[in-house]
Amino acid sequence: MDLRKLKTLIDLVSDSNVSELEITEAEGKVRIVKGGYAMQPVVYQQPMQMQAASAASPVPAPVPAPPEAAAATIAVEAVGHKVKSPMVGTFYRSASPGAKAFIEIGSQVKEGETICIIEAMKILNEIEADKSGTVTQILAENGQAVEYGQPLVVIE
Repeated sequence: MDLRKLKTLIDLVSDSNVSELEITEAEGKVRIVKGGYAMQPVVYQQPMQMQAASAASPVPAPVPAPPEAAAATIAVEAVGHKVKSPMVGTFYRSASPGAKAFIEIGSQVKEGETICIIEAMKILNEIEADKSGTVTQILAENGQAVEYGQPLVVIE
């Protein structure tokens, strides 16, 4: 989706009484939600088989956000190499609470370097970068449940 079109949609949502807007096009899905005080990207991905099926199915009604919310959240397709979760579990950015995160946006990583931990069945599994490069996005939140194959980090 064109960046100018996204900006126009964000401006329309922030200037109106609409609290949430979701648009699905061939290139992907964009969801703009008024809420919070900071801009935070939310990424949605669908397998290619699901895109055609979901276009024909009805979209559930959105849940309105609180009216006092000021900022908008944008869903944009991540560009670059995606490191995906090899299992279902809980995503952690550091080895322990309060410890320094393994990676930050802009970090240089080497193939085989630990980038996060996924806890599954009380076992902490170190997830390694499968490509060297620069971390451009971290797609999962600390403590968030993740699914098998869900993109966690984007490396360029």
